[in-house]
Amino acid sequence: MEVERQRIQEDLRGQIAGDVHCDDLYVQLYSSDASIYEIPPLGVVRPRTLDDVVATVRYAAANDIPLHARGSGSGLTGGALGRGLIVDFSRYFRKVLNVSENSVRVEAGVVLDELNRHLSSRGRYFGPDPATKQVTTIGSMVALDASGSHWPVVGSTRRHVESLQVVMADGEVRELALHDVPLKEESTEVEKLAGSLSKILEDHDELIRKYHPKSCVNCSGYQLDDLRVPWFGGSQVNLAHLLVGSEGTLGLVTEVTLKTLPLPNHSGSLLLYFDSLDKAAHASLELASLGPSACDLMDRRHLSIARESDPRYEFLIPVEAEAVLLVEFQGDTADEVYARLAKTVAQVKDKLRLAAGAYIAADSIDHELLWQLARHYTPTLYRLRGLTRPLPFVEDVAIPPESLPEFLPRVQQIFRQKQTTTSLFGHVGHGQLHFRPFLDLANSEDIERMELLANRLYEEVWRVGGTISGEHGDGLSRTPFVARQFGPLMSAFQEVKQLFDPHNLLNPGKILPQESSNLSSKLRHVRYPLLDSAFSSTTTKPVREAAQSPRVELQLAWQPEEMAHAARTCNGCAACRTTSEETRMCPIFRYAPREEASPRAKANLIRGVLTGSLPAETLLEDDCKEIADLCVHCHMCRLECPANVDIPKLMVEAKASYIATNGESLHTWFMSRVDKLCAIGSRYDRVANWAVGNHIARWLIEKSLGISRSRKLPRFRHHPFLQSTTHQNIQLPEKRGSEKVLYFVDTYANYCDTQLAEAFVAVLEYNGVPVYVPPRQQESAMPSIARGRVSQARKIAEENVALLAEAIRQGYTIVATEPSAVLALTHEYLQLLPDDQDAEMVSQNTKEACHYLWRLHQQGKLLLNFDALDISLGYHIPCHVKALEIGSPTQSLLSLIPGLKIERIEKGCSGIAGMYGFQRDNYRNSLRAGLPLITTMRTGDFAAGTTECSTCKIQMEQSTSKPTIHPVKILAIAYGLMPELRQLLDSPGRDLVVT
Repeated sequence: MEVERQRIQEDLRGQIAGDVHCDDLYVQLYSSDASIYEIPPLGVVRPRTLDDVVATVRYAAANDIPLHARGSGSGLTGGALGRGLIVDFSRYFRKVLNVSENSVRVEAGVVLDELNRHLSSRGRYFGPDPATKQVTTIGSMVALDASGSHWPVVGSTRRHVESLQVVMADGEVRELALHDVPLKEESTEVEKLAGSLSKILEDHDELIRKYHPKSCVNCSGYQLDDLRVPWFGGSQVNLAHLLVGSEGTLGLVTEVTLKTLPLPNHSGSLLLYFDSLDKAAHASLELASLGPSACDLMDRRHLSIARESDPRYEFLIPVEAEAVLLVEFQGDTADEVYARLAKTVAQVKDKLRLAAGAYIAADSIDHELLWQLARHYTPTLYRLRGLTRPLPFVEDVAIPPESLPEFLPRVQQIFRQKQTTTSLFGHVGHGQLHFRPFLDLANSEDIERMELLANRLYEEVWRVGGTISGEHGDGLSRTPFVARQFGPLMSAFQEVKQLFDPHNLLNPGKILPQESSNLSSKLRHVRYPLLDSAFSSTTTKPVREAAQSPRVELQLAWQPEEMAHAARTCNGCAACRTTSEETRMCPIFRYAPREEASPRAKANLIRGVLTGSLPAETLLEDDCKEIADLCVHCHMCRLECPANVDIPKLMVEAKASYIATNGESLHTWFMSRVDKLCAIGSRYDRVANWAVGNHIARWLIEKSLGISRSRKLPRFRHHPFLQSTTHQNIQLPEKRGSEKVLYFVDTYANYCDTQLAEAFVAVLEYNGVPVYVPPRQQESAMPSIARGRVSQARKIAEENVALLAEAIRQGYTIVATEPSAVLALTHEYLQLLPDDQDAEMVSQNTKEACHYLWRLHQQGKLLLNFDALDISLGYHIPCHVKALEIGSPTQSLLSLIPGLKIERIEKGCSGIAGMYGFQRDNYRNSLRAGLPLITTMRTGDFAAGTTECSTCKIQMEQSTSKPTIHPVKILAIAYGLMPELRQLLDSPGRDLVVT
């Protein structure tokens, strides 16, 4: 750590209750956001209280250190980046303080979606809806005057702000709202501020009116056009509205009072298909008279990606469509909304013949599907392969809507002349267009092309009276062009900045350009000059010279270039910071929303090492290991990341590199050898089961093995299932029919729940499927993989693949009742054993038990003579089942049982994350992550839970009285195969001990 940063960290940690991090790792994590820029700050401050913010501002002012306010880091212009201290409000400033009938008071770090979930119980919501609303903070919306697709009915953030609590550049706290302009010198500090601002507005009134863009929206420069309000013999000035859109350059907003709106009674949407972009532009003008609540344009490129990534869109969007308009209407009744949708189709498709086709959403689910198409627009572009990326640097122009038909062809010509592929998404109802040119930040010619494209595009924007920023702000990418848009009005902007921030402390270089600023300076690091000298692959081990610095040998079988590409694919969009119940993303971030817990932080860490921003040896240090251990290998970020960044693989590499150099801690050694612990527990089952239920013994277990004494633990069976098969014929059975199964038995079923293994074999044999259970099979090695013990996992994988591949050649399908084992065989082994044809064959021929049985049903081979089960079950789908990307076959399978009611519990991850939730240090955190699920288990209107995952089962039964039963056991009960299992539905937690 640099001396200056060390001093700042020590000084501030003694003054504030929040977090202060100035070390190299945190500097790297906060060096970038969702933009194309990268600037290492001096450090990061995460204030807990208003006093912390005040102390930080006063310290910065005294030491001439710039401050940069930050929310979720989802900004596209680099507006939250800088050389000073990052003040991160997203960690602790997350409280909804007060809700009244028509307004709400919140702290700056409250996420928009979370606020609206809070307000929905009162039938209210906060209207503006940026595309990243699941992670965008209210403070960021204020900083950028955010709007979104529904601007035609709700406007931008500015319209809804009543007042702001602001820490000024001198450290004083002010409540800014609509204030009287004082008529005498004796006045409060805020009134003096209002008077000075009024004087600036009056002096520059003509310029303000002349240079105000003609577009419906504008977020470039300071918005000075409507701040003064006439008032009975005097006037008022809205200081709060001045700070909205000021990008944190005039004050640090800590609390916001917002107006709320009643939720719409009914909403409906439709897609209009067009065979040309020109027709779509003309249609948007015709739609204006119909009064839609939203009208968004998507081009052919985005539609193609949508069809490829989601089969639902493949049937929804015609291949020949060059563009679509997503149109929404709101109304008091469903019939009213549908009538307006039908009228739109008749007008645009039938009468004007502009649209080639139309699709009206049939219900609320259909409506949400159409809106997912719009909300996931930008991030999904990053799924495209290749070095070029859809870069956000001219992505936010806004023009008068009536100019669209003439503007779009000219802009298309500009991109054609510069031979640049570009994607377009737009809120065309109010003339806002998001262009994403595909360029390579590592290519100097493309960087030069960025400047040329921006200049040509902005000239066209200004020609029609538009603005270079509609809602994303100026930041680093547009500040160099602000003076060209506003000309002499820049002097008014400078006076405003001088009034509020005379020492240029707050977010310098935004809105008012610095001398050296240009579009292509401070770009994100994507070149890897030290890649070959710092890293070597396990498949290529060059001879090292004595003079060379130590190389980091990658533990997974991939080249350094592949690792670099995986890290670079992350565009920093911040989608992985969501805590929405509709997604899972990261269970660790969900319970403790801090940047280092986000998947994005892991990608930034690896990218920093690969680009040389951090030394390669960083991967071998304890601080890096702590961040890597925040990844619990659930695979949800990989699955739900719009760009499909493989964070789990990157973190396994980081953990493995650390272990290869530093060795394992005793705790890691135990936790990655769960099968060995279970084998010992089964051999000495009486002692082990006594210890599981004894408080003193549990205390000793916690101290020695690190397993929390409060965690419910399973009992051990005296005879493991694999040992019980040794007296049977273990040779491959003779082929009977087309279906044969090799049962891959996981650790839990083998040592703790042999009834599950017996039930699965019984269900298969009842359906005429012969089962082979090789007793010499190994564990899946998933605990070793998740903890980075790659060398040991690779040995296990080689043994299992050799055994399983031979069975597959003889016609067997590999089936396991544990999702983690299936994921290991289908996904992880391919990374441990690349280019191994047998591993590929095992991957393609392995299925999860319920998935296999559902496939039997689809083929008409599953017996349906189930007994009726008059019971209701709550079904939790485990993360590793989701990671298999097989849908929800278990729910479909159980629905075949007469009388059985299945309630899907959509409450995110269970939080236990394999062995993570067993550890003493993580036990409480795992409960926090799984609290929504645990609460639903307690209060849900069902008799028992069901899930495929053994550790999810343990978490679901933690602190509850309801049992959780594997779906295969339920099938066995319904078939009447194992009557002794029936008591599981009536006797909670029979195989668990509550301590």
